[in-house]
Parts: sequence; C-alpha cells; structure tokens
Amino acid sequence: MEFTRTMTAPDDAPHRTLLFVNIAHSLDHFVLLIFPTAVIAIAAELGRDYGDLIWLTTGAFVAFGLFALPVGWLADRFGRRALLTTYFFGYGAACLAVAGSTSFPMIAGSLLMLGMFSAIYHPIGSAMIVANATKLGRALGINGVWGNMGAALASGVTAALAATFGWRAAFIVPGVILIALGIAFVALVRDDTMTGKKGSASHSLVMSRQRLVWLLLAFMTAILAGGLTFNIVTIAMPKVIDERLGFPIPLALTGWITTSIFVCGALTQITVGRLIDKLELPLLFVAMSALQAGGLLLAALTTGVPMAAGLVLATAAIYGQVVLNDAMVGRYVADEFRNRFYSVRFFVGFTVGGLAVPLISILRGHGGFQEVLLVSAAVATVILICALATWALVHGRTEPATAPAE
Repeated sequence: MEFTRTMTAPDDAPHRTLLFVNIAHSLDHFVLLIFPTAVIAIAAELGRDYGDLIWLTTGAFVAFGLFALPVGWLADRFGRRALLTTYFFGYGAACLAVAGSTSFPMIAGSLLMLGMFSAIYHPIGSAMIVANATKLGRALGINGVWGNMGAALASGVTAALAATFGWRAAFIVPGVILIALGIAFVALVRDDTMTGKKGSASHSLVMSRQRLVWLLLAFMTAILAGGLTFNIVTIAMPKVIDERLGFPIPLALTGWITTSIFVCGALTQITVGRLIDKLELPLLFVAMSALQAGGLLLAALTTGVPMAAGLVLATAAIYGQVVLNDAMVGRYVADEFRNRFYSVRFFVGFTVGGLAVPLISILRGHGGFQEVLLVSAAVATVILICALATWALVHGRTEPATAPAE
C-alpha cells in the first residue's frame, strides 16, 4: 500500500506498526460516530426525543479532548506501544459496555468510558506518523483518509446493523474487532524501537517573540473553532440529511447518503497531503478555511441537492484542515516537544468540540438545523480570519532546521 513508501526502515516492523496506527485511526472515528446514528433507532425504541438522547454523548466527546492532555506525557514515560495497546483493549471493552447498558445512566457512563479510551489515539498516532514520514504531507494525508473513511462508514454501517440486528449490534461488532486487533498488535509489534528515528525535515520559524505569541494565539484559536465545526458537522450530519433533504427517506438510506458525503470529504485529504509537500502551508490553510465557511453557508441557506453539495464542500475543507494542522505541528515544532504539543493540540480542539452536542440540541430547538449550520458558518469564518493572520505572520519567515526531526 502507498503508505509503506513513507517509511525509511529496511524491514517490515515499521510497516506493521504503521498499518496498526492507520487502522486504529479509522476505528477511532468510526466508533465515536456510532451513537449519533444509532440514536435514531434508540429514540424510536424507547419513545424518547432525539434532542434528549443526543445529550448522552456529551461526556464522550468532552472526554475525547480532556483525556488527550496527559497522553503525550504518558507516551514519553511508558512508550507509544503500551499506549496503543491500552487503546485497542480499552476502546473495545467500552464498546461492549455500551452494548450491554440497560439504562440512561449506564449508557452515559459507558459513552464516557468510550471517550476516555478514544482520546489515546491522536497524540501518539500523529507523532508516530510524523516521526516516520519522508514526505510529511503524503503520510499525513494517507493516515487522515484512514481516519475519515472510518467516520464516513460509521453512519452507513451503523444504520445497516441497527436496522438488521438492533442498535446494540452496532457496538458489539467493532468492540470485538478492537479487542482482536489488540491481541494481534501485542503479538506483531513487540517494542518501541521501530517508531521512527529519522523522520521528515522540520522548519524553524524566524520571527520575533511577539510574532510567535500572535502566531500561537491565531493557531490555537483556529484549533478551538475547528474542533467545534468538525464535531457539529460530523455529529449532526445524519439528522441534517433526515430533515433537510426535502423528502422522507428510510434510516438506512440516510446513513449511506451521510457516508457518501463523508467519503467525498475524506478523499480530499490525499490531494491536500500532496499539496502540503509542494506549497506553503499557511496559503493552503487560507484556501481550506474559505472553502469551509462557504460550504457551510451554502448548506444553511439551501435544502435538497444544493444543501448536500454545501455539506460536501464543507466536509472536504474540514478534513483537509485536519491534515494541515498536523503538518504545521510536524513542520514547526521541535521533535523533543512534539508528543506533548500534539496532546495540547488535541486537548484544546476535542474538548471544545465536545460542546457541539449541547450546542446542536439548543440551536435545533430554537431555529432548526438552519440555525445550526449558520452558527457553524460563523465559526468557520473565525477560522478563516485566523488562517489569514497565520499566513501574514509566517509568510517568508521559515527556514529548514539544522537537524532532521527525530
């Protein structure tokens, strides 16, 4: 597969490691998005309103960001292999716990557990990808596609399982797969020695301390806003399709339409990854931010096919921005700080992204999903402003570092 070309080690150990890292990324996003689709079936079974049930995921998405913060430090202490092993077994057990829940408190607690273990992946996974990359953009783009294909498939697969076997099966199947992968990972990846020692060249930023402070402020603000728009779009997508497509459709078709939109967006990461290796990162940041704001505005102001087209554009831009954010950390942050910086980056983005669930519920109750999409477009405009500021601060002020990363 293409990602193997990004490796520099001569044997198969790094290839196996990267395969598990990419599969883990796919399942990380897949599992977190099971409930937003399964909740439609749960609401029908329990006779409860969608708005009441979707609140149960708040703990999961807050924990997804909150527990990312210590992961970098834990990886430095215990090793990335130990953390990824914990991820596979813990995440699988959490899926089975959700499936076995028989009350609202049990579902909420199991979803919280789900968020805690899901938080492990991104800080260590991103650091492992960057450490092994000879072409940073391509490696991150391929890894991003794995993750976002997981997100893309979540709605369709969940809807199919829930419609055929019941909503609990939608959690049991990935839970068993995760535990099986954990066993295989322990057997096939035996130590931390092949986590990357050469990596792709980093760049230093040549600017004053004041400019660095403004750059950090702009970048972190963009991450805050990006985490919010990412979660709003991915969580609300199935219900937006259900309510704003213009005609009634069955749950399974709703899931597969949502999946198709996610697939279109996810595939953009390959293109963005290749552009990262050729063009200036802040310039791409501006382009992706403008596309995201425009797509969300189009989706908010239309229904039917134009609305779906707007969601495709916005989703493509959101996924492209994820790759860009990771690439900017990989390029501009010194290797000795990278694990911890990724932890902070995902802590900030995912914790604020956890606010998406109550925000969706409140805005939908006030003005429907048009208001949800309009607010998302406004937040995306903030990202665009930050991207323009980043371009102005970074343009012409980078140079290759004196030593390669890792």
